[in-house]
Amino acid sequence: MQRLQRLDGVRGLLAVYVMLGHALPLTNAPAWIGALFAHGQAAVDLFFALSGLVIAGSVEQHGWRFQPFITARARRLLPVYFLVLAFSILTLTRGDPLPALPWASTAARDIVSPGLPHPLWAHLLAHLTLLHGLIPDSLLPYGWVTLLGPAWSLSTEWQFYLLIGLLAPRDFFRFALALLALGIFYHLLPLGNEFSRAFLPAAAPWFALGLASRLWLASSRVAPFIACLAGVCLLAAVTEPHKILVGFAWTGVMLAQRHGWGSPLKAQPLLYLGAISYPLYLVNEPAERMAALWLGPLLARQPTQFSLAFLGLSLALSFAAAALLHHGVERPLMQRNKKFSSTRIAPPVQQ
Repeated sequence: MQRLQRLDGVRGLLAVYVMLGHALPLTNAPAWIGALFAHGQAAVDLFFALSGLVIAGSVEQHGWRFQPFITARARRLLPVYFLVLAFSILTLTRGDPLPALPWASTAARDIVSPGLPHPLWAHLLAHLTLLHGLIPDSLLPYGWVTLLGPAWSLSTEWQFYLLIGLLAPRDFFRFALALLALGIFYHLLPLGNEFSRAFLPAAAPWFALGLASRLWLASSRVAPFIACLAGVCLLAAVTEPHKILVGFAWTGVMLAQRHGWGSPLKAQPLLYLGAISYPLYLVNEPAERMAALWLGPLLARQPTQFSLAFLGLSLALSFAAAALLHHGVERPLMQRNKKFSSTRIAPPVQQ
């Protein structure tokens, strides 16, 4: 399959949406504006579908072999992740910005951690292994979001990589149906009280939809896509009805990609946003926390001035840090990894 540029544009838009969704609760923006960007979970669901589509190709590229596949994933994701994790821990040591922001919405506390968690070693170990989304809350309370909030979804992704890498399914449709069944089983049982939304079964239907999307784009097999879309929508109707719209939004993205619609998604600014989307998604929350720590004490009695200054500074910091991470870390490693893969990994055997 050729590079899916429209999906790069979608990835960039989703990262910006999540970034604004993290920033606005700390401001005195009107409630209706905050409500427009209050569906970050839906945006992450689309990220999961994108991952299901792309990772299927990566498994094929590595000949269904676990070690080269998971090594490539680690080389791709971990350097940027570890750097942003260190930055986030640094911002957590600087204190809690919310006491200086009395106008912040109640949703702000769901985004901004009050400080370093205890015991720190347990949370740090969980994050370093990317297994923090796998641990029940009863064992490590809020462990999935304590040190770097956006990385909860990275833990979910990592669980997916381990599963698909170890199972190495040759029939992606059957694997998608198994994931869909796993997600339905999970959501219809009271397991949500034990695990967070970072637990793979909670997101399994979206990965299944992404796998089915690859079959549609690569081989024109639309039946698997329709089957998985129906399953996702039926599950959403029972659990979270608004996510039916997310399923149809993904369908629109797939139609645009397959039929060449949506040329604006291939505009260079959006493609660049797509290129830096991974570091932008990770770094925006600690960058916003740092901006709030700087500006809060200075403008504690001027909510409007704070909001304008905070949005400008936090967005500038987020974009600058993401660009620096992309050009200084991510892109050089990606180029090196391509050379490594071309010399060490044989092409998969054609069936």
